[in-house]
Amino acid sequence: MTTFVDRVELHAAAGNGGHGCASVHREKFKPLGGPDGGNGGRGGDVILVVEQSVTTLLDYHHSPHRKATNGQPGAGDNRSGKDGQDLVLPVPDGTVVLDKAGNVLADLVGQGTTFVAGQGGRGGLGNAALASARRKAPGFALLGEPGESRDIVLELKTVADVALVGYPSAGKSSLISVLSAAKPKIADYPFTTLVPNLGVVTAGSTVYTIADVPGLIPGASQGKGLGLEFLRHVERCSVLVHVLDTATLESDRDPVSDLDMIEEELRLYGGLENRPRIVALNKVDIPDGQDLADMIRPDLEARGYRVFEVSAIAHKGLNELSYALAGIIAEARAAKPKEEATRIVIRPKAVDDTGFTVTAEDQDLYRVRGEKPERWVRQTDFNNDEAVGYLADRLNRLGVEEALMKAGARAGDGVAIGPEENAVVFDWEPTVMAGAEMLGRRGEDHRLEAPRPAAQRRRDREAERDDAQKEYDEFDPF
Repeated sequence: MTTFVDRVELHAAAGNGGHGCASVHREKFKPLGGPDGGNGGRGGDVILVVEQSVTTLLDYHHSPHRKATNGQPGAGDNRSGKDGQDLVLPVPDGTVVLDKAGNVLADLVGQGTTFVAGQGGRGGLGNAALASARRKAPGFALLGEPGESRDIVLELKTVADVALVGYPSAGKSSLISVLSAAKPKIADYPFTTLVPNLGVVTAGSTVYTIADVPGLIPGASQGKGLGLEFLRHVERCSVLVHVLDTATLESDRDPVSDLDMIEEELRLYGGLENRPRIVALNKVDIPDGQDLADMIRPDLEARGYRVFEVSAIAHKGLNELSYALAGIIAEARAAKPKEEATRIVIRPKAVDDTGFTVTAEDQDLYRVRGEKPERWVRQTDFNNDEAVGYLADRLNRLGVEEALMKAGARAGDGVAIGPEENAVVFDWEPTVMAGAEMLGRRGEDHRLEAPRPAAQRRRDREAERDDAQKEYDEFDPF
């Protein structure tokens, strides 16, 4: 069973915002006490957060669809709906977030680093919040916005200071097992290591992590073997250690050709040219291995490599290698710029920025794009004429109608608001500024103008009593 996964596709869906409520306050002796509909709750976000205890993306491999909870709708008596609960997804340190096109959205390094993968939808306003001096009793409320939903790719790039690279069965797993407390699988056949292994090494006052990367073969940068899957795990390392097998039993291989092959694959992969290199000639406890190490060491040193003769079995040369790595890592850490607190950058919008654009797509269709118009359309209940009139008022105040006139739009032309795949299309009528005027006077709700039979009957009885009393007062038998 797969226990290590370092690349998954995640389908993240944030929660939808709750709808606002359209309600009128009623109580004894006060049947029409004004609007009291509450606002809808905000939808929950989908948040990725780095957690040091998480080392694999296995959970998201088995359950790639994740959704936050929706906000609750508002209710009467000015009761707002409950906000949806954020969905927090722990990911390993070193996780890179990409979109489907391969563009990097976030590089999550460091405990507690977060990224909002899906933004929850806003809750709709209730009619109490929509009331104004001109619209005293709105008979509608705004709908909640749908939550953001998108597909992202998570890639894990191991956060380690040292990467052991080399041909399969070169002894990388044996070396990391004696340098640290890691216990990787060790066997005498190729590709024993199927996942990167991490170990912690202490050398004097320096503590660093070391990664054992699965063996590379020719063509690894193009996908042969396991190289392409795990070469990304060496990208964050400060130093690369070439582990060369000086006791290989394959007649067509030797340590120098292995080194040249690995360097070629690293070059083709790219981005690792400036990393320091160290060569570890492994298995020198074997007589033939020591003889070969003595033969090739001058050639490797002439190329500029620092060479160490080591043996994981005999524990030979391990301290020298460990302290040499510690020195390089200490220098790399000292050379890194100090982390500064995140600066808050305020970018005010230009004064003449209308917040929307109007483009003519053909002779009788115009498209309006902008954050506000598109959000207002999503929040409108098109089954309610007063809500449609309110939308028309908002678009007019924003300047959409004026922009359409300047763009050459004529009565009857189509106006699409939103992206092409999910737009709302209207037949534009410039003489009708808002649909609410067609219903009655601004700010009035026709439900409140409905006849009241009981009140009318009471007024009729009072009028009859007044007439009877008047006739009695006027009648005088004497």
